[in-house]
Amino acid sequence: MTSIDLSGLERELHAIPLKSKGPGGVVGVVKDGQVIMRQAWGFADLKNRRPMTTETLLPICSISKQFTCAALLDLAGSLEELDARLADVLPALEGRRPSVAELCHNQSGLRDYWALTVLHGADAEGVFRREDASELFRRMRSTHFEPGSRYSYSNGNFRILSDLIEDLAGAPLTEVYRSRIFDPAGMPTAALIPDTSKTETVGYEGNDAVGFFPATNRIHWTGDAGILASLDDMLAWESFIDRTRDEPNGLYRRLSAPQTFSDGNPAPYGFGLSHGKVGEIATTGHGGALRGFRCHRLHAASERLSVVVMFNHEADAHGRAVRLMKTALGQAAAPVTGQEAGPDWAGRYLDPETGLLVTVAKSHRGISLRFAGASDALTLSDDGIARSDAVELSRDGDVVRMQRPRENLDISATRLSGDAKGDIAGRFVSAELDAALEIVGTGSAFYGACDGFLGKGEMMPLYPVAEDIWTMSCRRSMDAPAPGDWTVQVRRDASGAVSGFTLGCWLARKIEYVRTA
Repeated sequence: MTSIDLSGLERELHAIPLKSKGPGGVVGVVKDGQVIMRQAWGFADLKNRRPMTTETLLPICSISKQFTCAALLDLAGSLEELDARLADVLPALEGRRPSVAELCHNQSGLRDYWALTVLHGADAEGVFRREDASELFRRMRSTHFEPGSRYSYSNGNFRILSDLIEDLAGAPLTEVYRSRIFDPAGMPTAALIPDTSKTETVGYEGNDAVGFFPATNRIHWTGDAGILASLDDMLAWESFIDRTRDEPNGLYRRLSAPQTFSDGNPAPYGFGLSHGKVGEIATTGHGGALRGFRCHRLHAASERLSVVVMFNHEADAHGRAVRLMKTALGQAAAPVTGQEAGPDWAGRYLDPETGLLVTVAKSHRGISLRFAGASDALTLSDDGIARSDAVELSRDGDVVRMQRPRENLDISATRLSGDAKGDIAGRFVSAELDAALEIVGTGSAFYGACDGFLGKGEMMPLYPVAEDIWTMSCRRSMDAPAPGDWTVQVRRDASGAVSGFTLGCWLARKIEYVRTA
């Protein structure tokens, strides 16, 4: 077990307000079951001058997922016995339905329901009701991969689990959390508040360069998120993990058990926890995001060490948590060495399996890769392979091979070429969603707007990429982060006229649309 660098940790902790500039935040560290450091700074509400404290309630967002899975494990005798209940939740789904365990491990293949709200015409600052979630699930006809074969982050998995828990317990989820998690762990003020408009702490969008402004959130979420907790509550959870670490049937021991994909490959996500490493130290943890809020927790079981970071702005909480843990463990920043990428690497490639763009560019570290929600910085080695902790990329002429073990994904993407034609305007309908997308041309520019049961969405710009390939840009949505760029693959009939397209993003792939006008 590594000793803690207390002086370095204290310096790093007190530097966070200057390195992660924003209205306010809290951070704490637990070692051997004891809180060794904690700090609150700034304001929970700038306008009303309400200070941030270690007792201020903040949305922990997707960190809630592990508590949902903990409640389910504590409540259910066998997850397999609950699988049949999913038929009522997903009545239109064709092919094999995912299992409850696959929901817990983000292996269901269900498209993320927050990404789908964009395609159903939702207003980013609109109201999303509890019943809207069940309507989204009722409409789902397919998964974007075979359940169990891949990893794909899907908030809807845990929204479904929350309903199963309430049915099983015969009680509201908030009571289940309280009796089975919060009270045993000593988290007196933690609570499920599904309506994000009820959050008293103000979350802020913007940054130090343009200023900070209050984020408007009016969504109902539960299971995938919805818990409010103070830093003191979260540090109590970390102490509870340490206190029960040797119990054979301990709750966190069960939550953090290793998982696999259907082919036997190791799965680095299970029961609402992401498994990773800080240096060579194994960790479990999770992040969370809502417009105006970011948070992250990490636990290193071998070191009996935990870190919690929570902001009421959109700075990088994950990066701060990792930096704090590295500092505590005395890990120096590793020097970045590698080859300079040649110009032949740069380009836009298309992966036929996922239907998504792979964008490769040169960077000061070697290669910048964009495929999932955020870009990856890769270092190019002497063997001609570019690597990061999560991705391995190689190139053979105009084909790049990308391996993403955390997602159990191994794909080949081909370089795109040619110019997009300006004949894509029209109205298109998706049978998968029972929703429409209208593309209009204005001058030499194109925009798309989605219509569905959630309303009429705002116009989003479309940008040409290559022949019959476009992107549709979505930078704001009900949940955070937003989907980003949707890949649009245009289809043509025998005469060459546009007949439809395939639309997808990392969270919701390969949705077919046909032209109706």
